[in-house]
Amino acid sequence: MLNTKELKPLVIIGGGGHASVLVDILRKQQRNILAVLSPDDIYSRAVFVGINHLKHDDDILAFPPEQIGLVNGIGVLPKSRLKKKLNEYFIALGYEFETVISDLASVSPFATIENGVQILHGAIVQTGSLIREHSIINSGVIIEHDCSIGKYNHISPNATLCGGVTTKENVYIGAAATVIQNIIIEKNSIVGAGVVITKNVRAEQICYPAR
Repeated sequence: MLNTKELKPLVIIGGGGHASVLVDILRKQQRNILAVLSPDDIYSRAVFVGINHLKHDDDILAFPPEQIGLVNGIGVLPKSRLKKKLNEYFIALGYEFETVISDLASVSPFATIENGVQILHGAIVQTGSLIREHSIINSGVIIEHDCSIGKYNHISPNATLCGGVTTKENVYIGAAATVIQNIIIEKNSIVGAGVVITKNVRAEQICYPAR
């Protein structure tokens, strides 16, 4: 159980589906959520009810960076750079992004999880693995032993990365994809939903499922 007395209150960036999952996790962990930042209506999602609604990016500047943590709840699509752009903007102003790990995930104490990583319900991260900054390990993902996941990766629900897989920065792996052991996936690559990867993937390469 987290000691919430020692943790900073949070502001969530984004008011859509991914943000709602993160807020659900954080509420169950009894984290203090000061506000949700989104230009759109957020209260159609019950999980946001009762949380202050900010509508402009610079509304966050009313909170000194040493007093709050940020959580980027913007969902990621292939080739999207919005999450990274917002992170870099606020990091340059002195803000820090919190790591979010669901209590329903299984993360080895011998794995390394860097700042801003998000690990959702049912995910498994095995011993010896490294998850670098700001990557999303979505629901039901399996990261087997000794994998190295690069910065700003999005590993979609139920994907499986077998032992010793390495992904570089900005890799997107689709739902239920499988990457066999010791594969290297270079930066900015996309692995489509349901694809089975048996060979190394070049930078910028897109791997479509068989049709």
